[in-house]
Amino acid sequence: MATRACSEIDILAELLQLLNLEQIDEITFRGQSQDLGFGSVYGGQVLGQALSAAYKTVPAKRHAHSLHAYFLRSGDVREPIVYQVDRIRDGKSFTTRRVVALQKERAIFSMSASFQIFEKGFEHQDKAPSVPAPEELASEMELVHRVADRLPPRILERLKCPQPIEVRPVELGNFFSSEKRPPVRHQWFKTIGEMPDDPSIHQYLLAYASDYGFMPTSLFPHGQSLLQPQMQVASLDHAMWFHRPFRMDDWLLYAVQSPNACGARGLAIGKVFDRLGVLVATVAQEGLIRYHGDIEAP
Repeated sequence: MATRACSEIDILAELLQLLNLEQIDEITFRGQSQDLGFGSVYGGQVLGQALSAAYKTVPAKRHAHSLHAYFLRSGDVREPIVYQVDRIRDGKSFTTRRVVALQKERAIFSMSASFQIFEKGFEHQDKAPSVPAPEELASEMELVHRVADRLPPRILERLKCPQPIEVRPVELGNFFSSEKRPPVRHQWFKTIGEMPDDPSIHQYLLAYASDYGFMPTSLFPHGQSLLQPQMQVASLDHAMWFHRPFRMDDWLLYAVQSPNACGARGLAIGKVFDRLGVLVATVAQEGLIRYHGDIEAP
Protein backbone atom coordinates (compact mmCIF):
# COMPACT_ATOMS: atom_id res chain seq x y z
CA MET A 1 0.00 0.00 0.00
CA ALA A 2 2.77 2.42 0.90
CA THR A 3 4.39 2.10 -2.52
CA ARG A 4 1.28 3.13 -4.43
CA ALA A 5 0.52 6.70 -5.40
CA CYS A 6 -2.25 8.42 -3.46
CA SER A 7 -4.30 8.95 -6.61
CA GLU A 8 -4.39 5.18 -7.22
CA ILE A 9 -6.08 4.42 -3.92
CA ASP A 10 -9.84 4.51 -3.46
CA ILE A 11 -9.49 6.08 -0.04
CA LEU A 12 -13.21 6.09 0.74
CA ALA A 13 -13.51 2.37 -0.04
CA GLU A 14 -10.41 1.80 2.08
CA LEU A 15 -12.02 3.59 5.04
CA LEU A 16 -15.28 1.67 4.64
CA GLN A 17 -13.35 -1.59 4.56
CA LEU A 18 -11.45 -0.53 7.69
CA LEU A 19 -14.77 -0.06 9.51
CA ASN A 20 -16.41 -3.22 8.15
CA LEU A 21 -14.32 -5.70 10.23
CA GLU A 22 -13.39 -9.36 9.87
CA GLN A 23 -15.75 -11.78 11.60
CA ILE A 24 -14.03 -14.40 13.79
CA ASP A 25 -17.16 -15.98 15.29
CA GLU A 26 -20.74 -14.95 16.07
CA ILE A 27 -19.75 -12.30 18.63
CA THR A 28 -16.06 -11.62 17.90
CA PHE A 29 -14.67 -9.34 15.20
CA ARG A 30 -11.24 -8.04 14.26
CA GLY A 31 -10.27 -4.68 12.80
CA GLN A 32 -7.06 -3.10 11.60
CA SER A 33 -5.93 0.46 12.34
CA GLN A 34 -4.90 3.46 10.30
CA ASP A 35 -2.04 5.72 11.35
CA LEU A 36 -3.19 9.35 11.15
CA GLY A 37 0.14 10.62 12.49
CA PHE A 38 -0.91 11.06 16.12
CA GLY A 39 1.11 8.15 17.49
CA SER A 40 -1.96 6.21 18.66
CA VAL A 41 -5.27 4.94 17.28
CA TYR A 42 -7.74 7.72 16.37
CA GLY A 43 -10.70 7.51 18.76
CA GLY A 44 -13.27 7.87 16.00
CA GLN A 45 -11.90 4.73 14.36
CA VAL A 46 -12.61 2.65 17.48
CA LEU A 47 -16.08 4.22 17.80
CA GLY A 48 -16.94 3.40 14.20
CA GLN A 49 -15.54 -0.12 14.36
CA ALA A 50 -17.30 -0.88 17.66
CA LEU A 51 -20.66 0.27 16.27
CA SER A 52 -20.01 -1.79 13.14
CA ALA A 53 -19.31 -4.86 15.31
CA ALA A 54 -22.51 -4.32 17.30
CA TYR A 55 -24.55 -3.97 14.09
CA LYS A 56 -23.35 -7.38 12.91
CA THR A 57 -25.23 -9.00 15.82
CA VAL A 58 -28.45 -6.95 15.64
CA PRO A 59 -31.69 -8.13 13.96
CA ALA A 60 -32.55 -6.51 10.63
CA LYS A 61 -34.57 -3.28 10.54
CA ARG A 62 -33.22 -2.11 13.90
CA HIS A 63 -31.03 0.97 13.85
CA ALA A 64 -28.83 2.57 16.48
CA HIS A 65 -30.42 5.43 18.36
CA SER A 66 -27.70 5.91 21.00
CA LEU A 67 -24.26 4.84 22.12
CA HIS A 68 -22.22 5.55 25.24
CA ALA A 69 -18.51 4.78 25.23
CA TYR A 70 -15.34 5.06 27.32
CA PHE A 71 -11.79 5.27 26.03
CA LEU A 72 -9.75 3.21 28.52
CA ARG A 73 -6.24 3.08 27.03
CA SER A 74 -4.42 4.39 23.99
CA GLY A 75 -4.56 2.02 21.05
CA ASP A 76 -1.46 0.87 19.16
CA VAL A 77 -1.80 1.50 15.41
CA ARG A 78 0.57 -1.40 14.71
CA GLU A 79 -1.70 -4.01 16.31
CA PRO A 80 -5.14 -5.31 15.27
CA ILE A 81 -8.12 -4.63 17.56
CA VAL A 82 -10.48 -7.42 18.62
CA TYR A 83 -14.10 -6.47 19.33
CA GLN A 84 -16.17 -8.73 21.58
CA VAL A 85 -19.94 -8.17 21.54
CA ASP A 86 -22.20 -9.04 24.45
CA ARG A 87 -25.84 -9.60 23.49
CA ILE A 88 -27.39 -7.81 26.48
CA ARG A 89 -31.04 -7.73 25.37
CA ASP A 90 -33.30 -8.41 22.40
CA GLY A 91 -36.73 -6.96 23.13
CA LYS A 92 -39.80 -6.38 21.00
CA SER A 93 -38.75 -2.81 20.12
CA PHE A 94 -35.22 -2.33 21.45
CA THR A 95 -31.94 -4.24 21.23
CA THR A 96 -28.97 -3.56 23.50
CA ARG A 97 -25.35 -4.51 22.90
CA ARG A 98 -22.14 -4.06 24.85
CA VAL A 99 -18.82 -4.03 22.97
CA VAL A 100 -15.31 -4.28 24.40
CA ALA A 101 -12.27 -3.54 22.23
CA LEU A 102 -9.06 -5.37 23.11
CA GLN A 103 -5.42 -5.22 22.13
CA LYS A 104 -3.03 -7.83 23.50
CA GLU A 105 -5.95 -9.09 25.64
CA ARG A 106 -6.28 -5.72 27.41
CA ALA A 107 -9.41 -3.60 27.13
CA ILE A 108 -8.75 -0.26 25.44
CA PHE A 109 -12.40 0.78 24.92
CA SER A 110 -15.93 -0.16 25.97
CA MET A 111 -19.29 0.84 24.52
CA SER A 112 -22.99 0.23 25.09
CA ALA A 113 -25.33 0.80 22.17
CA SER A 114 -29.11 0.65 21.83
CA PHE A 115 -31.05 -0.13 18.66
CA GLN A 116 -34.74 0.39 17.91
CA ILE A 117 -37.29 -0.50 15.27
CA PHE A 118 -38.85 2.49 13.46
CA GLU A 119 -41.73 4.09 15.36
CA LYS A 120 -43.80 7.23 14.82
CA GLY A 121 -44.06 9.77 17.63
CA PHE A 122 -43.97 13.42 18.67
CA GLU A 123 -41.29 15.56 17.03
CA HIS A 124 -39.45 18.82 17.71
CA GLN A 125 -35.85 19.92 17.25
CA ASP A 126 -33.40 22.79 17.73
CA LYS A 127 -33.02 25.20 14.84
CA ALA A 128 -29.87 24.93 12.76
CA PRO A 129 -27.44 27.87 13.10
CA SER A 130 -27.17 30.35 10.25
CA VAL A 131 -23.75 29.86 8.66
CA PRO A 132 -22.30 30.14 5.14
CA ALA A 133 -22.98 27.24 2.77
CA PRO A 134 -20.11 24.77 2.21
CA GLU A 135 -19.68 25.96 -1.38
CA GLU A 136 -18.62 29.37 -0.01
CA LEU A 137 -15.86 27.95 2.21
CA ALA A 138 -12.31 26.67 1.76
CA SER A 139 -11.57 23.07 2.65
CA GLU A 140 -9.64 22.25 5.79
CA MET A 141 -6.97 20.65 3.60
CA GLU A 142 -6.34 24.00 1.91
CA LEU A 143 -6.05 25.72 5.29
CA VAL A 144 -3.74 23.05 6.70
CA HIS A 145 -1.31 23.35 3.80
CA ARG A 146 -0.84 27.03 4.64
CA VAL A 147 0.93 25.96 7.84
CA ALA A 148 2.43 22.71 6.48
CA ASP A 149 5.98 23.77 7.40
CA ARG A 150 5.00 23.78 11.11
CA LEU A 151 3.22 20.42 11.21
CA PRO A 152 4.80 17.25 12.67
CA PRO A 153 6.29 15.12 9.84
CA ARG A 154 3.97 12.14 10.51
CA ILE A 155 0.86 14.29 10.14
CA LEU A 156 2.26 16.09 7.10
CA GLU A 157 3.01 12.76 5.40
CA ARG A 158 -0.61 11.65 5.91
CA LEU A 159 -1.90 14.92 4.45
CA LYS A 160 -0.07 14.33 1.16
CA CYS A 161 -2.97 12.04 0.24
CA PRO A 162 -6.59 13.15 -0.22
CA GLN A 163 -8.83 12.47 2.77
CA PRO A 164 -11.99 10.30 2.55
CA ILE A 165 -14.06 12.93 4.40
CA GLU A 166 -13.84 16.52 3.25
CA VAL A 167 -14.13 19.16 5.99
CA ARG A 168 -14.93 22.83 5.41
CA PRO A 169 -14.58 24.96 8.57
CA VAL A 170 -16.79 28.02 9.02
CA GLU A 171 -14.50 29.80 11.51
CA LEU A 172 -10.92 30.24 10.34
CA GLY A 173 -8.70 29.50 13.33
CA ASN A 174 -4.90 29.29 13.34
CA PHE A 175 -3.69 25.86 14.47
CA PHE A 176 -0.83 27.50 16.41
CA SER A 177 -2.43 30.78 17.45
CA SER A 178 -2.56 31.83 21.12
CA GLU A 179 -5.60 34.00 20.41
CA LYS A 180 -8.44 33.39 22.87
CA ARG A 181 -11.89 33.02 21.36
CA PRO A 182 -15.33 31.64 22.26
CA PRO A 183 -15.57 27.81 22.56
CA VAL A 184 -17.67 27.45 19.42
CA ARG A 185 -16.93 25.70 16.13
CA HIS A 186 -18.97 25.05 13.00
CA GLN A 187 -17.82 22.87 10.14
CA TRP A 188 -19.37 21.15 7.17
CA PHE A 189 -18.27 17.65 6.18
CA LYS A 190 -19.15 14.84 3.77
CA THR A 191 -17.49 11.89 2.10
CA ILE A 192 -15.64 12.56 -1.14
CA GLY A 193 -17.65 9.92 -3.00
CA GLU A 194 -20.99 8.16 -3.06
CA MET A 195 -21.88 5.79 -0.23
CA PRO A 196 -23.91 2.56 -0.13
CA ASP A 197 -27.58 2.96 0.83
CA ASP A 198 -27.29 0.89 4.03
CA PRO A 199 -28.15 3.31 6.93
CA SER A 200 -25.91 1.42 9.36
CA ILE A 201 -22.83 2.29 7.28
CA HIS A 202 -23.73 5.99 7.39
CA GLN A 203 -24.16 5.76 11.16
CA TYR A 204 -20.83 4.14 11.93
CA LEU A 205 -19.07 6.48 9.52
CA LEU A 206 -20.64 9.45 11.34
CA ALA A 207 -19.39 7.94 14.61
CA TYR A 208 -15.94 7.83 13.02
CA ALA A 209 -16.15 11.48 11.95
CA SER A 210 -17.73 12.77 15.16
CA ASP A 211 -14.48 12.59 17.17
CA TYR A 212 -12.50 14.65 14.67
CA GLY A 213 -11.57 18.12 15.99
CA PHE A 214 -14.23 17.81 18.68
CA MET A 215 -12.44 18.18 22.02
CA PRO A 216 -10.06 21.02 20.95
CA THR A 217 -13.10 23.33 20.96
CA SER A 218 -12.75 23.45 24.75
CA LEU A 219 -9.25 24.92 24.32
CA PHE A 220 -10.36 28.01 22.38
CA PRO A 221 -11.02 30.27 25.42
CA HIS A 222 -7.55 29.44 26.76
CA GLY A 223 -5.47 30.25 23.69
CA GLN A 224 -4.23 26.69 23.24
CA SER A 225 -4.50 24.12 20.47
CA LEU A 226 -4.08 20.40 20.01
CA LEU A 227 -0.66 20.94 18.40
CA GLN A 228 0.84 23.06 21.17
CA PRO A 229 3.71 21.07 22.78
CA GLN A 230 2.48 21.81 26.33
CA MET A 231 -0.95 20.25 25.68
CA GLN A 232 -1.96 16.66 26.35
CA VAL A 233 -5.38 16.00 24.83
CA ALA A 234 -7.23 12.67 24.82
CA SER A 235 -10.85 11.55 24.58
CA LEU A 236 -12.22 10.07 27.81
CA ASP A 237 -15.81 9.24 26.90
CA HIS A 238 -18.18 9.73 23.99
CA ALA A 239 -21.96 9.65 23.61
CA MET A 240 -24.10 9.88 20.48
CA TRP A 241 -27.81 10.00 19.80
CA PHE A 242 -29.01 9.30 16.26
CA HIS A 243 -32.31 11.14 15.69
CA ARG A 244 -33.20 10.93 12.01
CA PRO A 245 -31.93 9.37 8.76
CA PHE A 246 -29.05 11.10 6.98
CA ARG A 247 -26.42 10.50 4.33
CA MET A 248 -22.71 10.97 4.85
CA ASP A 249 -22.24 11.64 1.13
CA ASP A 250 -24.23 14.90 1.39
CA TRP A 251 -23.08 17.91 3.39
CA LEU A 252 -23.66 17.79 7.16
CA LEU A 253 -23.12 20.72 9.51
CA TYR A 254 -21.35 19.96 12.80
CA ALA A 255 -22.15 22.70 15.33
CA VAL A 256 -19.94 22.28 18.42
CA GLN A 257 -19.70 24.25 21.64
CA SER A 258 -17.91 23.64 24.93
CA PRO A 259 -19.97 24.64 27.99
CA ASN A 260 -17.33 23.75 30.58
CA ALA A 261 -13.67 23.07 31.36
CA CYS A 262 -12.27 22.19 34.79
CA GLY A 263 -10.07 19.61 36.51
CA ALA A 264 -7.92 19.17 33.37
CA ARG A 265 -11.07 18.04 31.51
CA GLY A 266 -13.16 19.73 28.85
CA LEU A 267 -16.73 19.04 27.82
CA ALA A 268 -17.93 19.44 24.23
CA ILE A 269 -21.44 19.08 22.83
CA GLY A 270 -22.16 18.86 19.11
CA LYS A 271 -25.28 18.90 16.97
CA VAL A 272 -25.30 17.52 13.43
CA PHE A 273 -27.70 19.02 10.89
CA ASP A 274 -28.27 18.14 7.25
CA ARG A 275 -28.41 20.73 4.47
CA LEU A 276 -32.13 21.33 5.07
CA GLY A 277 -31.53 22.14 8.74
CA VAL A 278 -32.84 18.80 10.04
CA LEU A 279 -31.20 17.72 13.29
CA VAL A 280 -29.90 14.21 12.60
CA ALA A 281 -27.62 13.53 15.60
CA THR A 282 -26.31 14.92 18.88
CA VAL A 283 -22.84 14.20 20.27
CA ALA A 284 -21.24 14.77 23.69
CA GLN A 285 -17.72 14.11 24.88
CA GLU A 286 -15.51 14.79 27.87
CA GLY A 287 -11.79 14.74 27.27
CA LEU A 288 -8.48 15.25 28.98
CA ILE A 289 -7.03 18.74 28.35
CA ARG A 290 -3.94 18.62 30.56
CA TYR A 291 -1.60 21.61 30.29
CA HIS A 292 2.05 20.93 31.15
CA GLY A 293 2.89 24.51 32.10
CA ASP A 294 1.80 27.39 34.28
CA ILE A 295 -1.92 28.11 34.21
CA GLU A 296 -3.02 31.70 34.79
CA ALA A 297 -5.33 32.30 37.73
CA PRO A 298 -8.89 33.17 36.64
